[in-house]
Amino acid sequence: MALNDIVTEFINTENYELTPITDGLINTTYLLEDKDQGKKFILQKINYHVFKQPEVIINNHLMINELLRSNNYQFQIIEPIPSLANKLLVKDKDNQPWRMLSFIENSVTFLTVPSLQTAFEAARTFSYFLATVNTEKLPAIEDSLPNFLDFEKRIADYKDALKNAAPHVRENAKAEIEITNQLLSLPEQWIKMEKSNQIPKRIIHADVKISNILFDQNHNPLAVIDLDTIMISTILYDFGTMIQSYTNTTSEDDGRAQNNFNPEMYKAVKEGFLVYLKEKLTPEESGNLDYAAQVAIYIQEIRFLTDYLNGSVYYSTQYPEHNLDRTKNQLELLKGLREYLEGK
Repeated sequence: MALNDIVTEFINTENYELTPITDGLINTTYLLEDKDQGKKFILQKINYHVFKQPEVIINNHLMINELLRSNNYQFQIIEPIPSLANKLLVKDKDNQPWRMLSFIENSVTFLTVPSLQTAFEAARTFSYFLATVNTEKLPAIEDSLPNFLDFEKRIADYKDALKNAAPHVRENAKAEIEITNQLLSLPEQWIKMEKSNQIPKRIIHADVKISNILFDQNHNPLAVIDLDTIMISTILYDFGTMIQSYTNTTSEDDGRAQNNFNPEMYKAVKEGFLVYLKEKLTPEESGNLDYAAQVAIYIQEIRFLTDYLNGSVYYSTQYPEHNLDRTKNQLELLKGLREYLEGK
């Protein structure tokens, strides 16, 4: 089934235009314009290597949308659109799953945070989204990425990679390995809190980068998008990864970055995150936000370093030391955050 066949499964016309959207790292995405109807949609091939059960993604999306609607959510909602045969997933000749989603006109996304105000608005938008979906009774959300937030496994994988790495690779990363090993106890409190149920299980977005919010031309939020990673876990992860993503003043590929942590961005994100969640969070959650930011950066650093030690088989790389540069960048970010928190 060629791409044209996929399109006609959904809109049944030859009079259309497809434009690739290349911002995403996982799925293959197109803007589809139906010239007959004058309508635009998002057409997307779900990465089956990452999401082994695409039906789970669809079901989770539908449950979240129902929660949003039933709680009078004020932002726009991205809707899955069925094919002409009333299927929300269509398989191509290679058995790869495709879906179509609604498109919001006159919207823009940002790959990096353009200002403190936009950081605050983004954090407040995710705060509102999370407060809305976390009702007293959680729906039966399934895990689309098993073991994704298993930090014990992340550390075990790192230790295995370190043990099996080629000698010259270990030597190249000697300084980064030393710092990483010094910080190996950092996630222990997180793991303990989860195991002992000290922190509640909540619906989280799990991919809260700023590009997953649509804004209007005046930088006002319109919608939260990309619900593929929705899962039940600790809300500390969403706050931590927001800090990891928003406070970095450089590209995460920049291994020569110095002083790349922005403390003002940290304050803006934290303030925005608490707008709708402050009254919902338990004392254990509120008291561990700063800690969660450190763990989130550290875990991302470990993932980059693990992949480098394994020969860079997971993350896309442009040159042999790419993952090592990403590791250095995250370590510098973590250093800046820890120095800021110590000086508060």
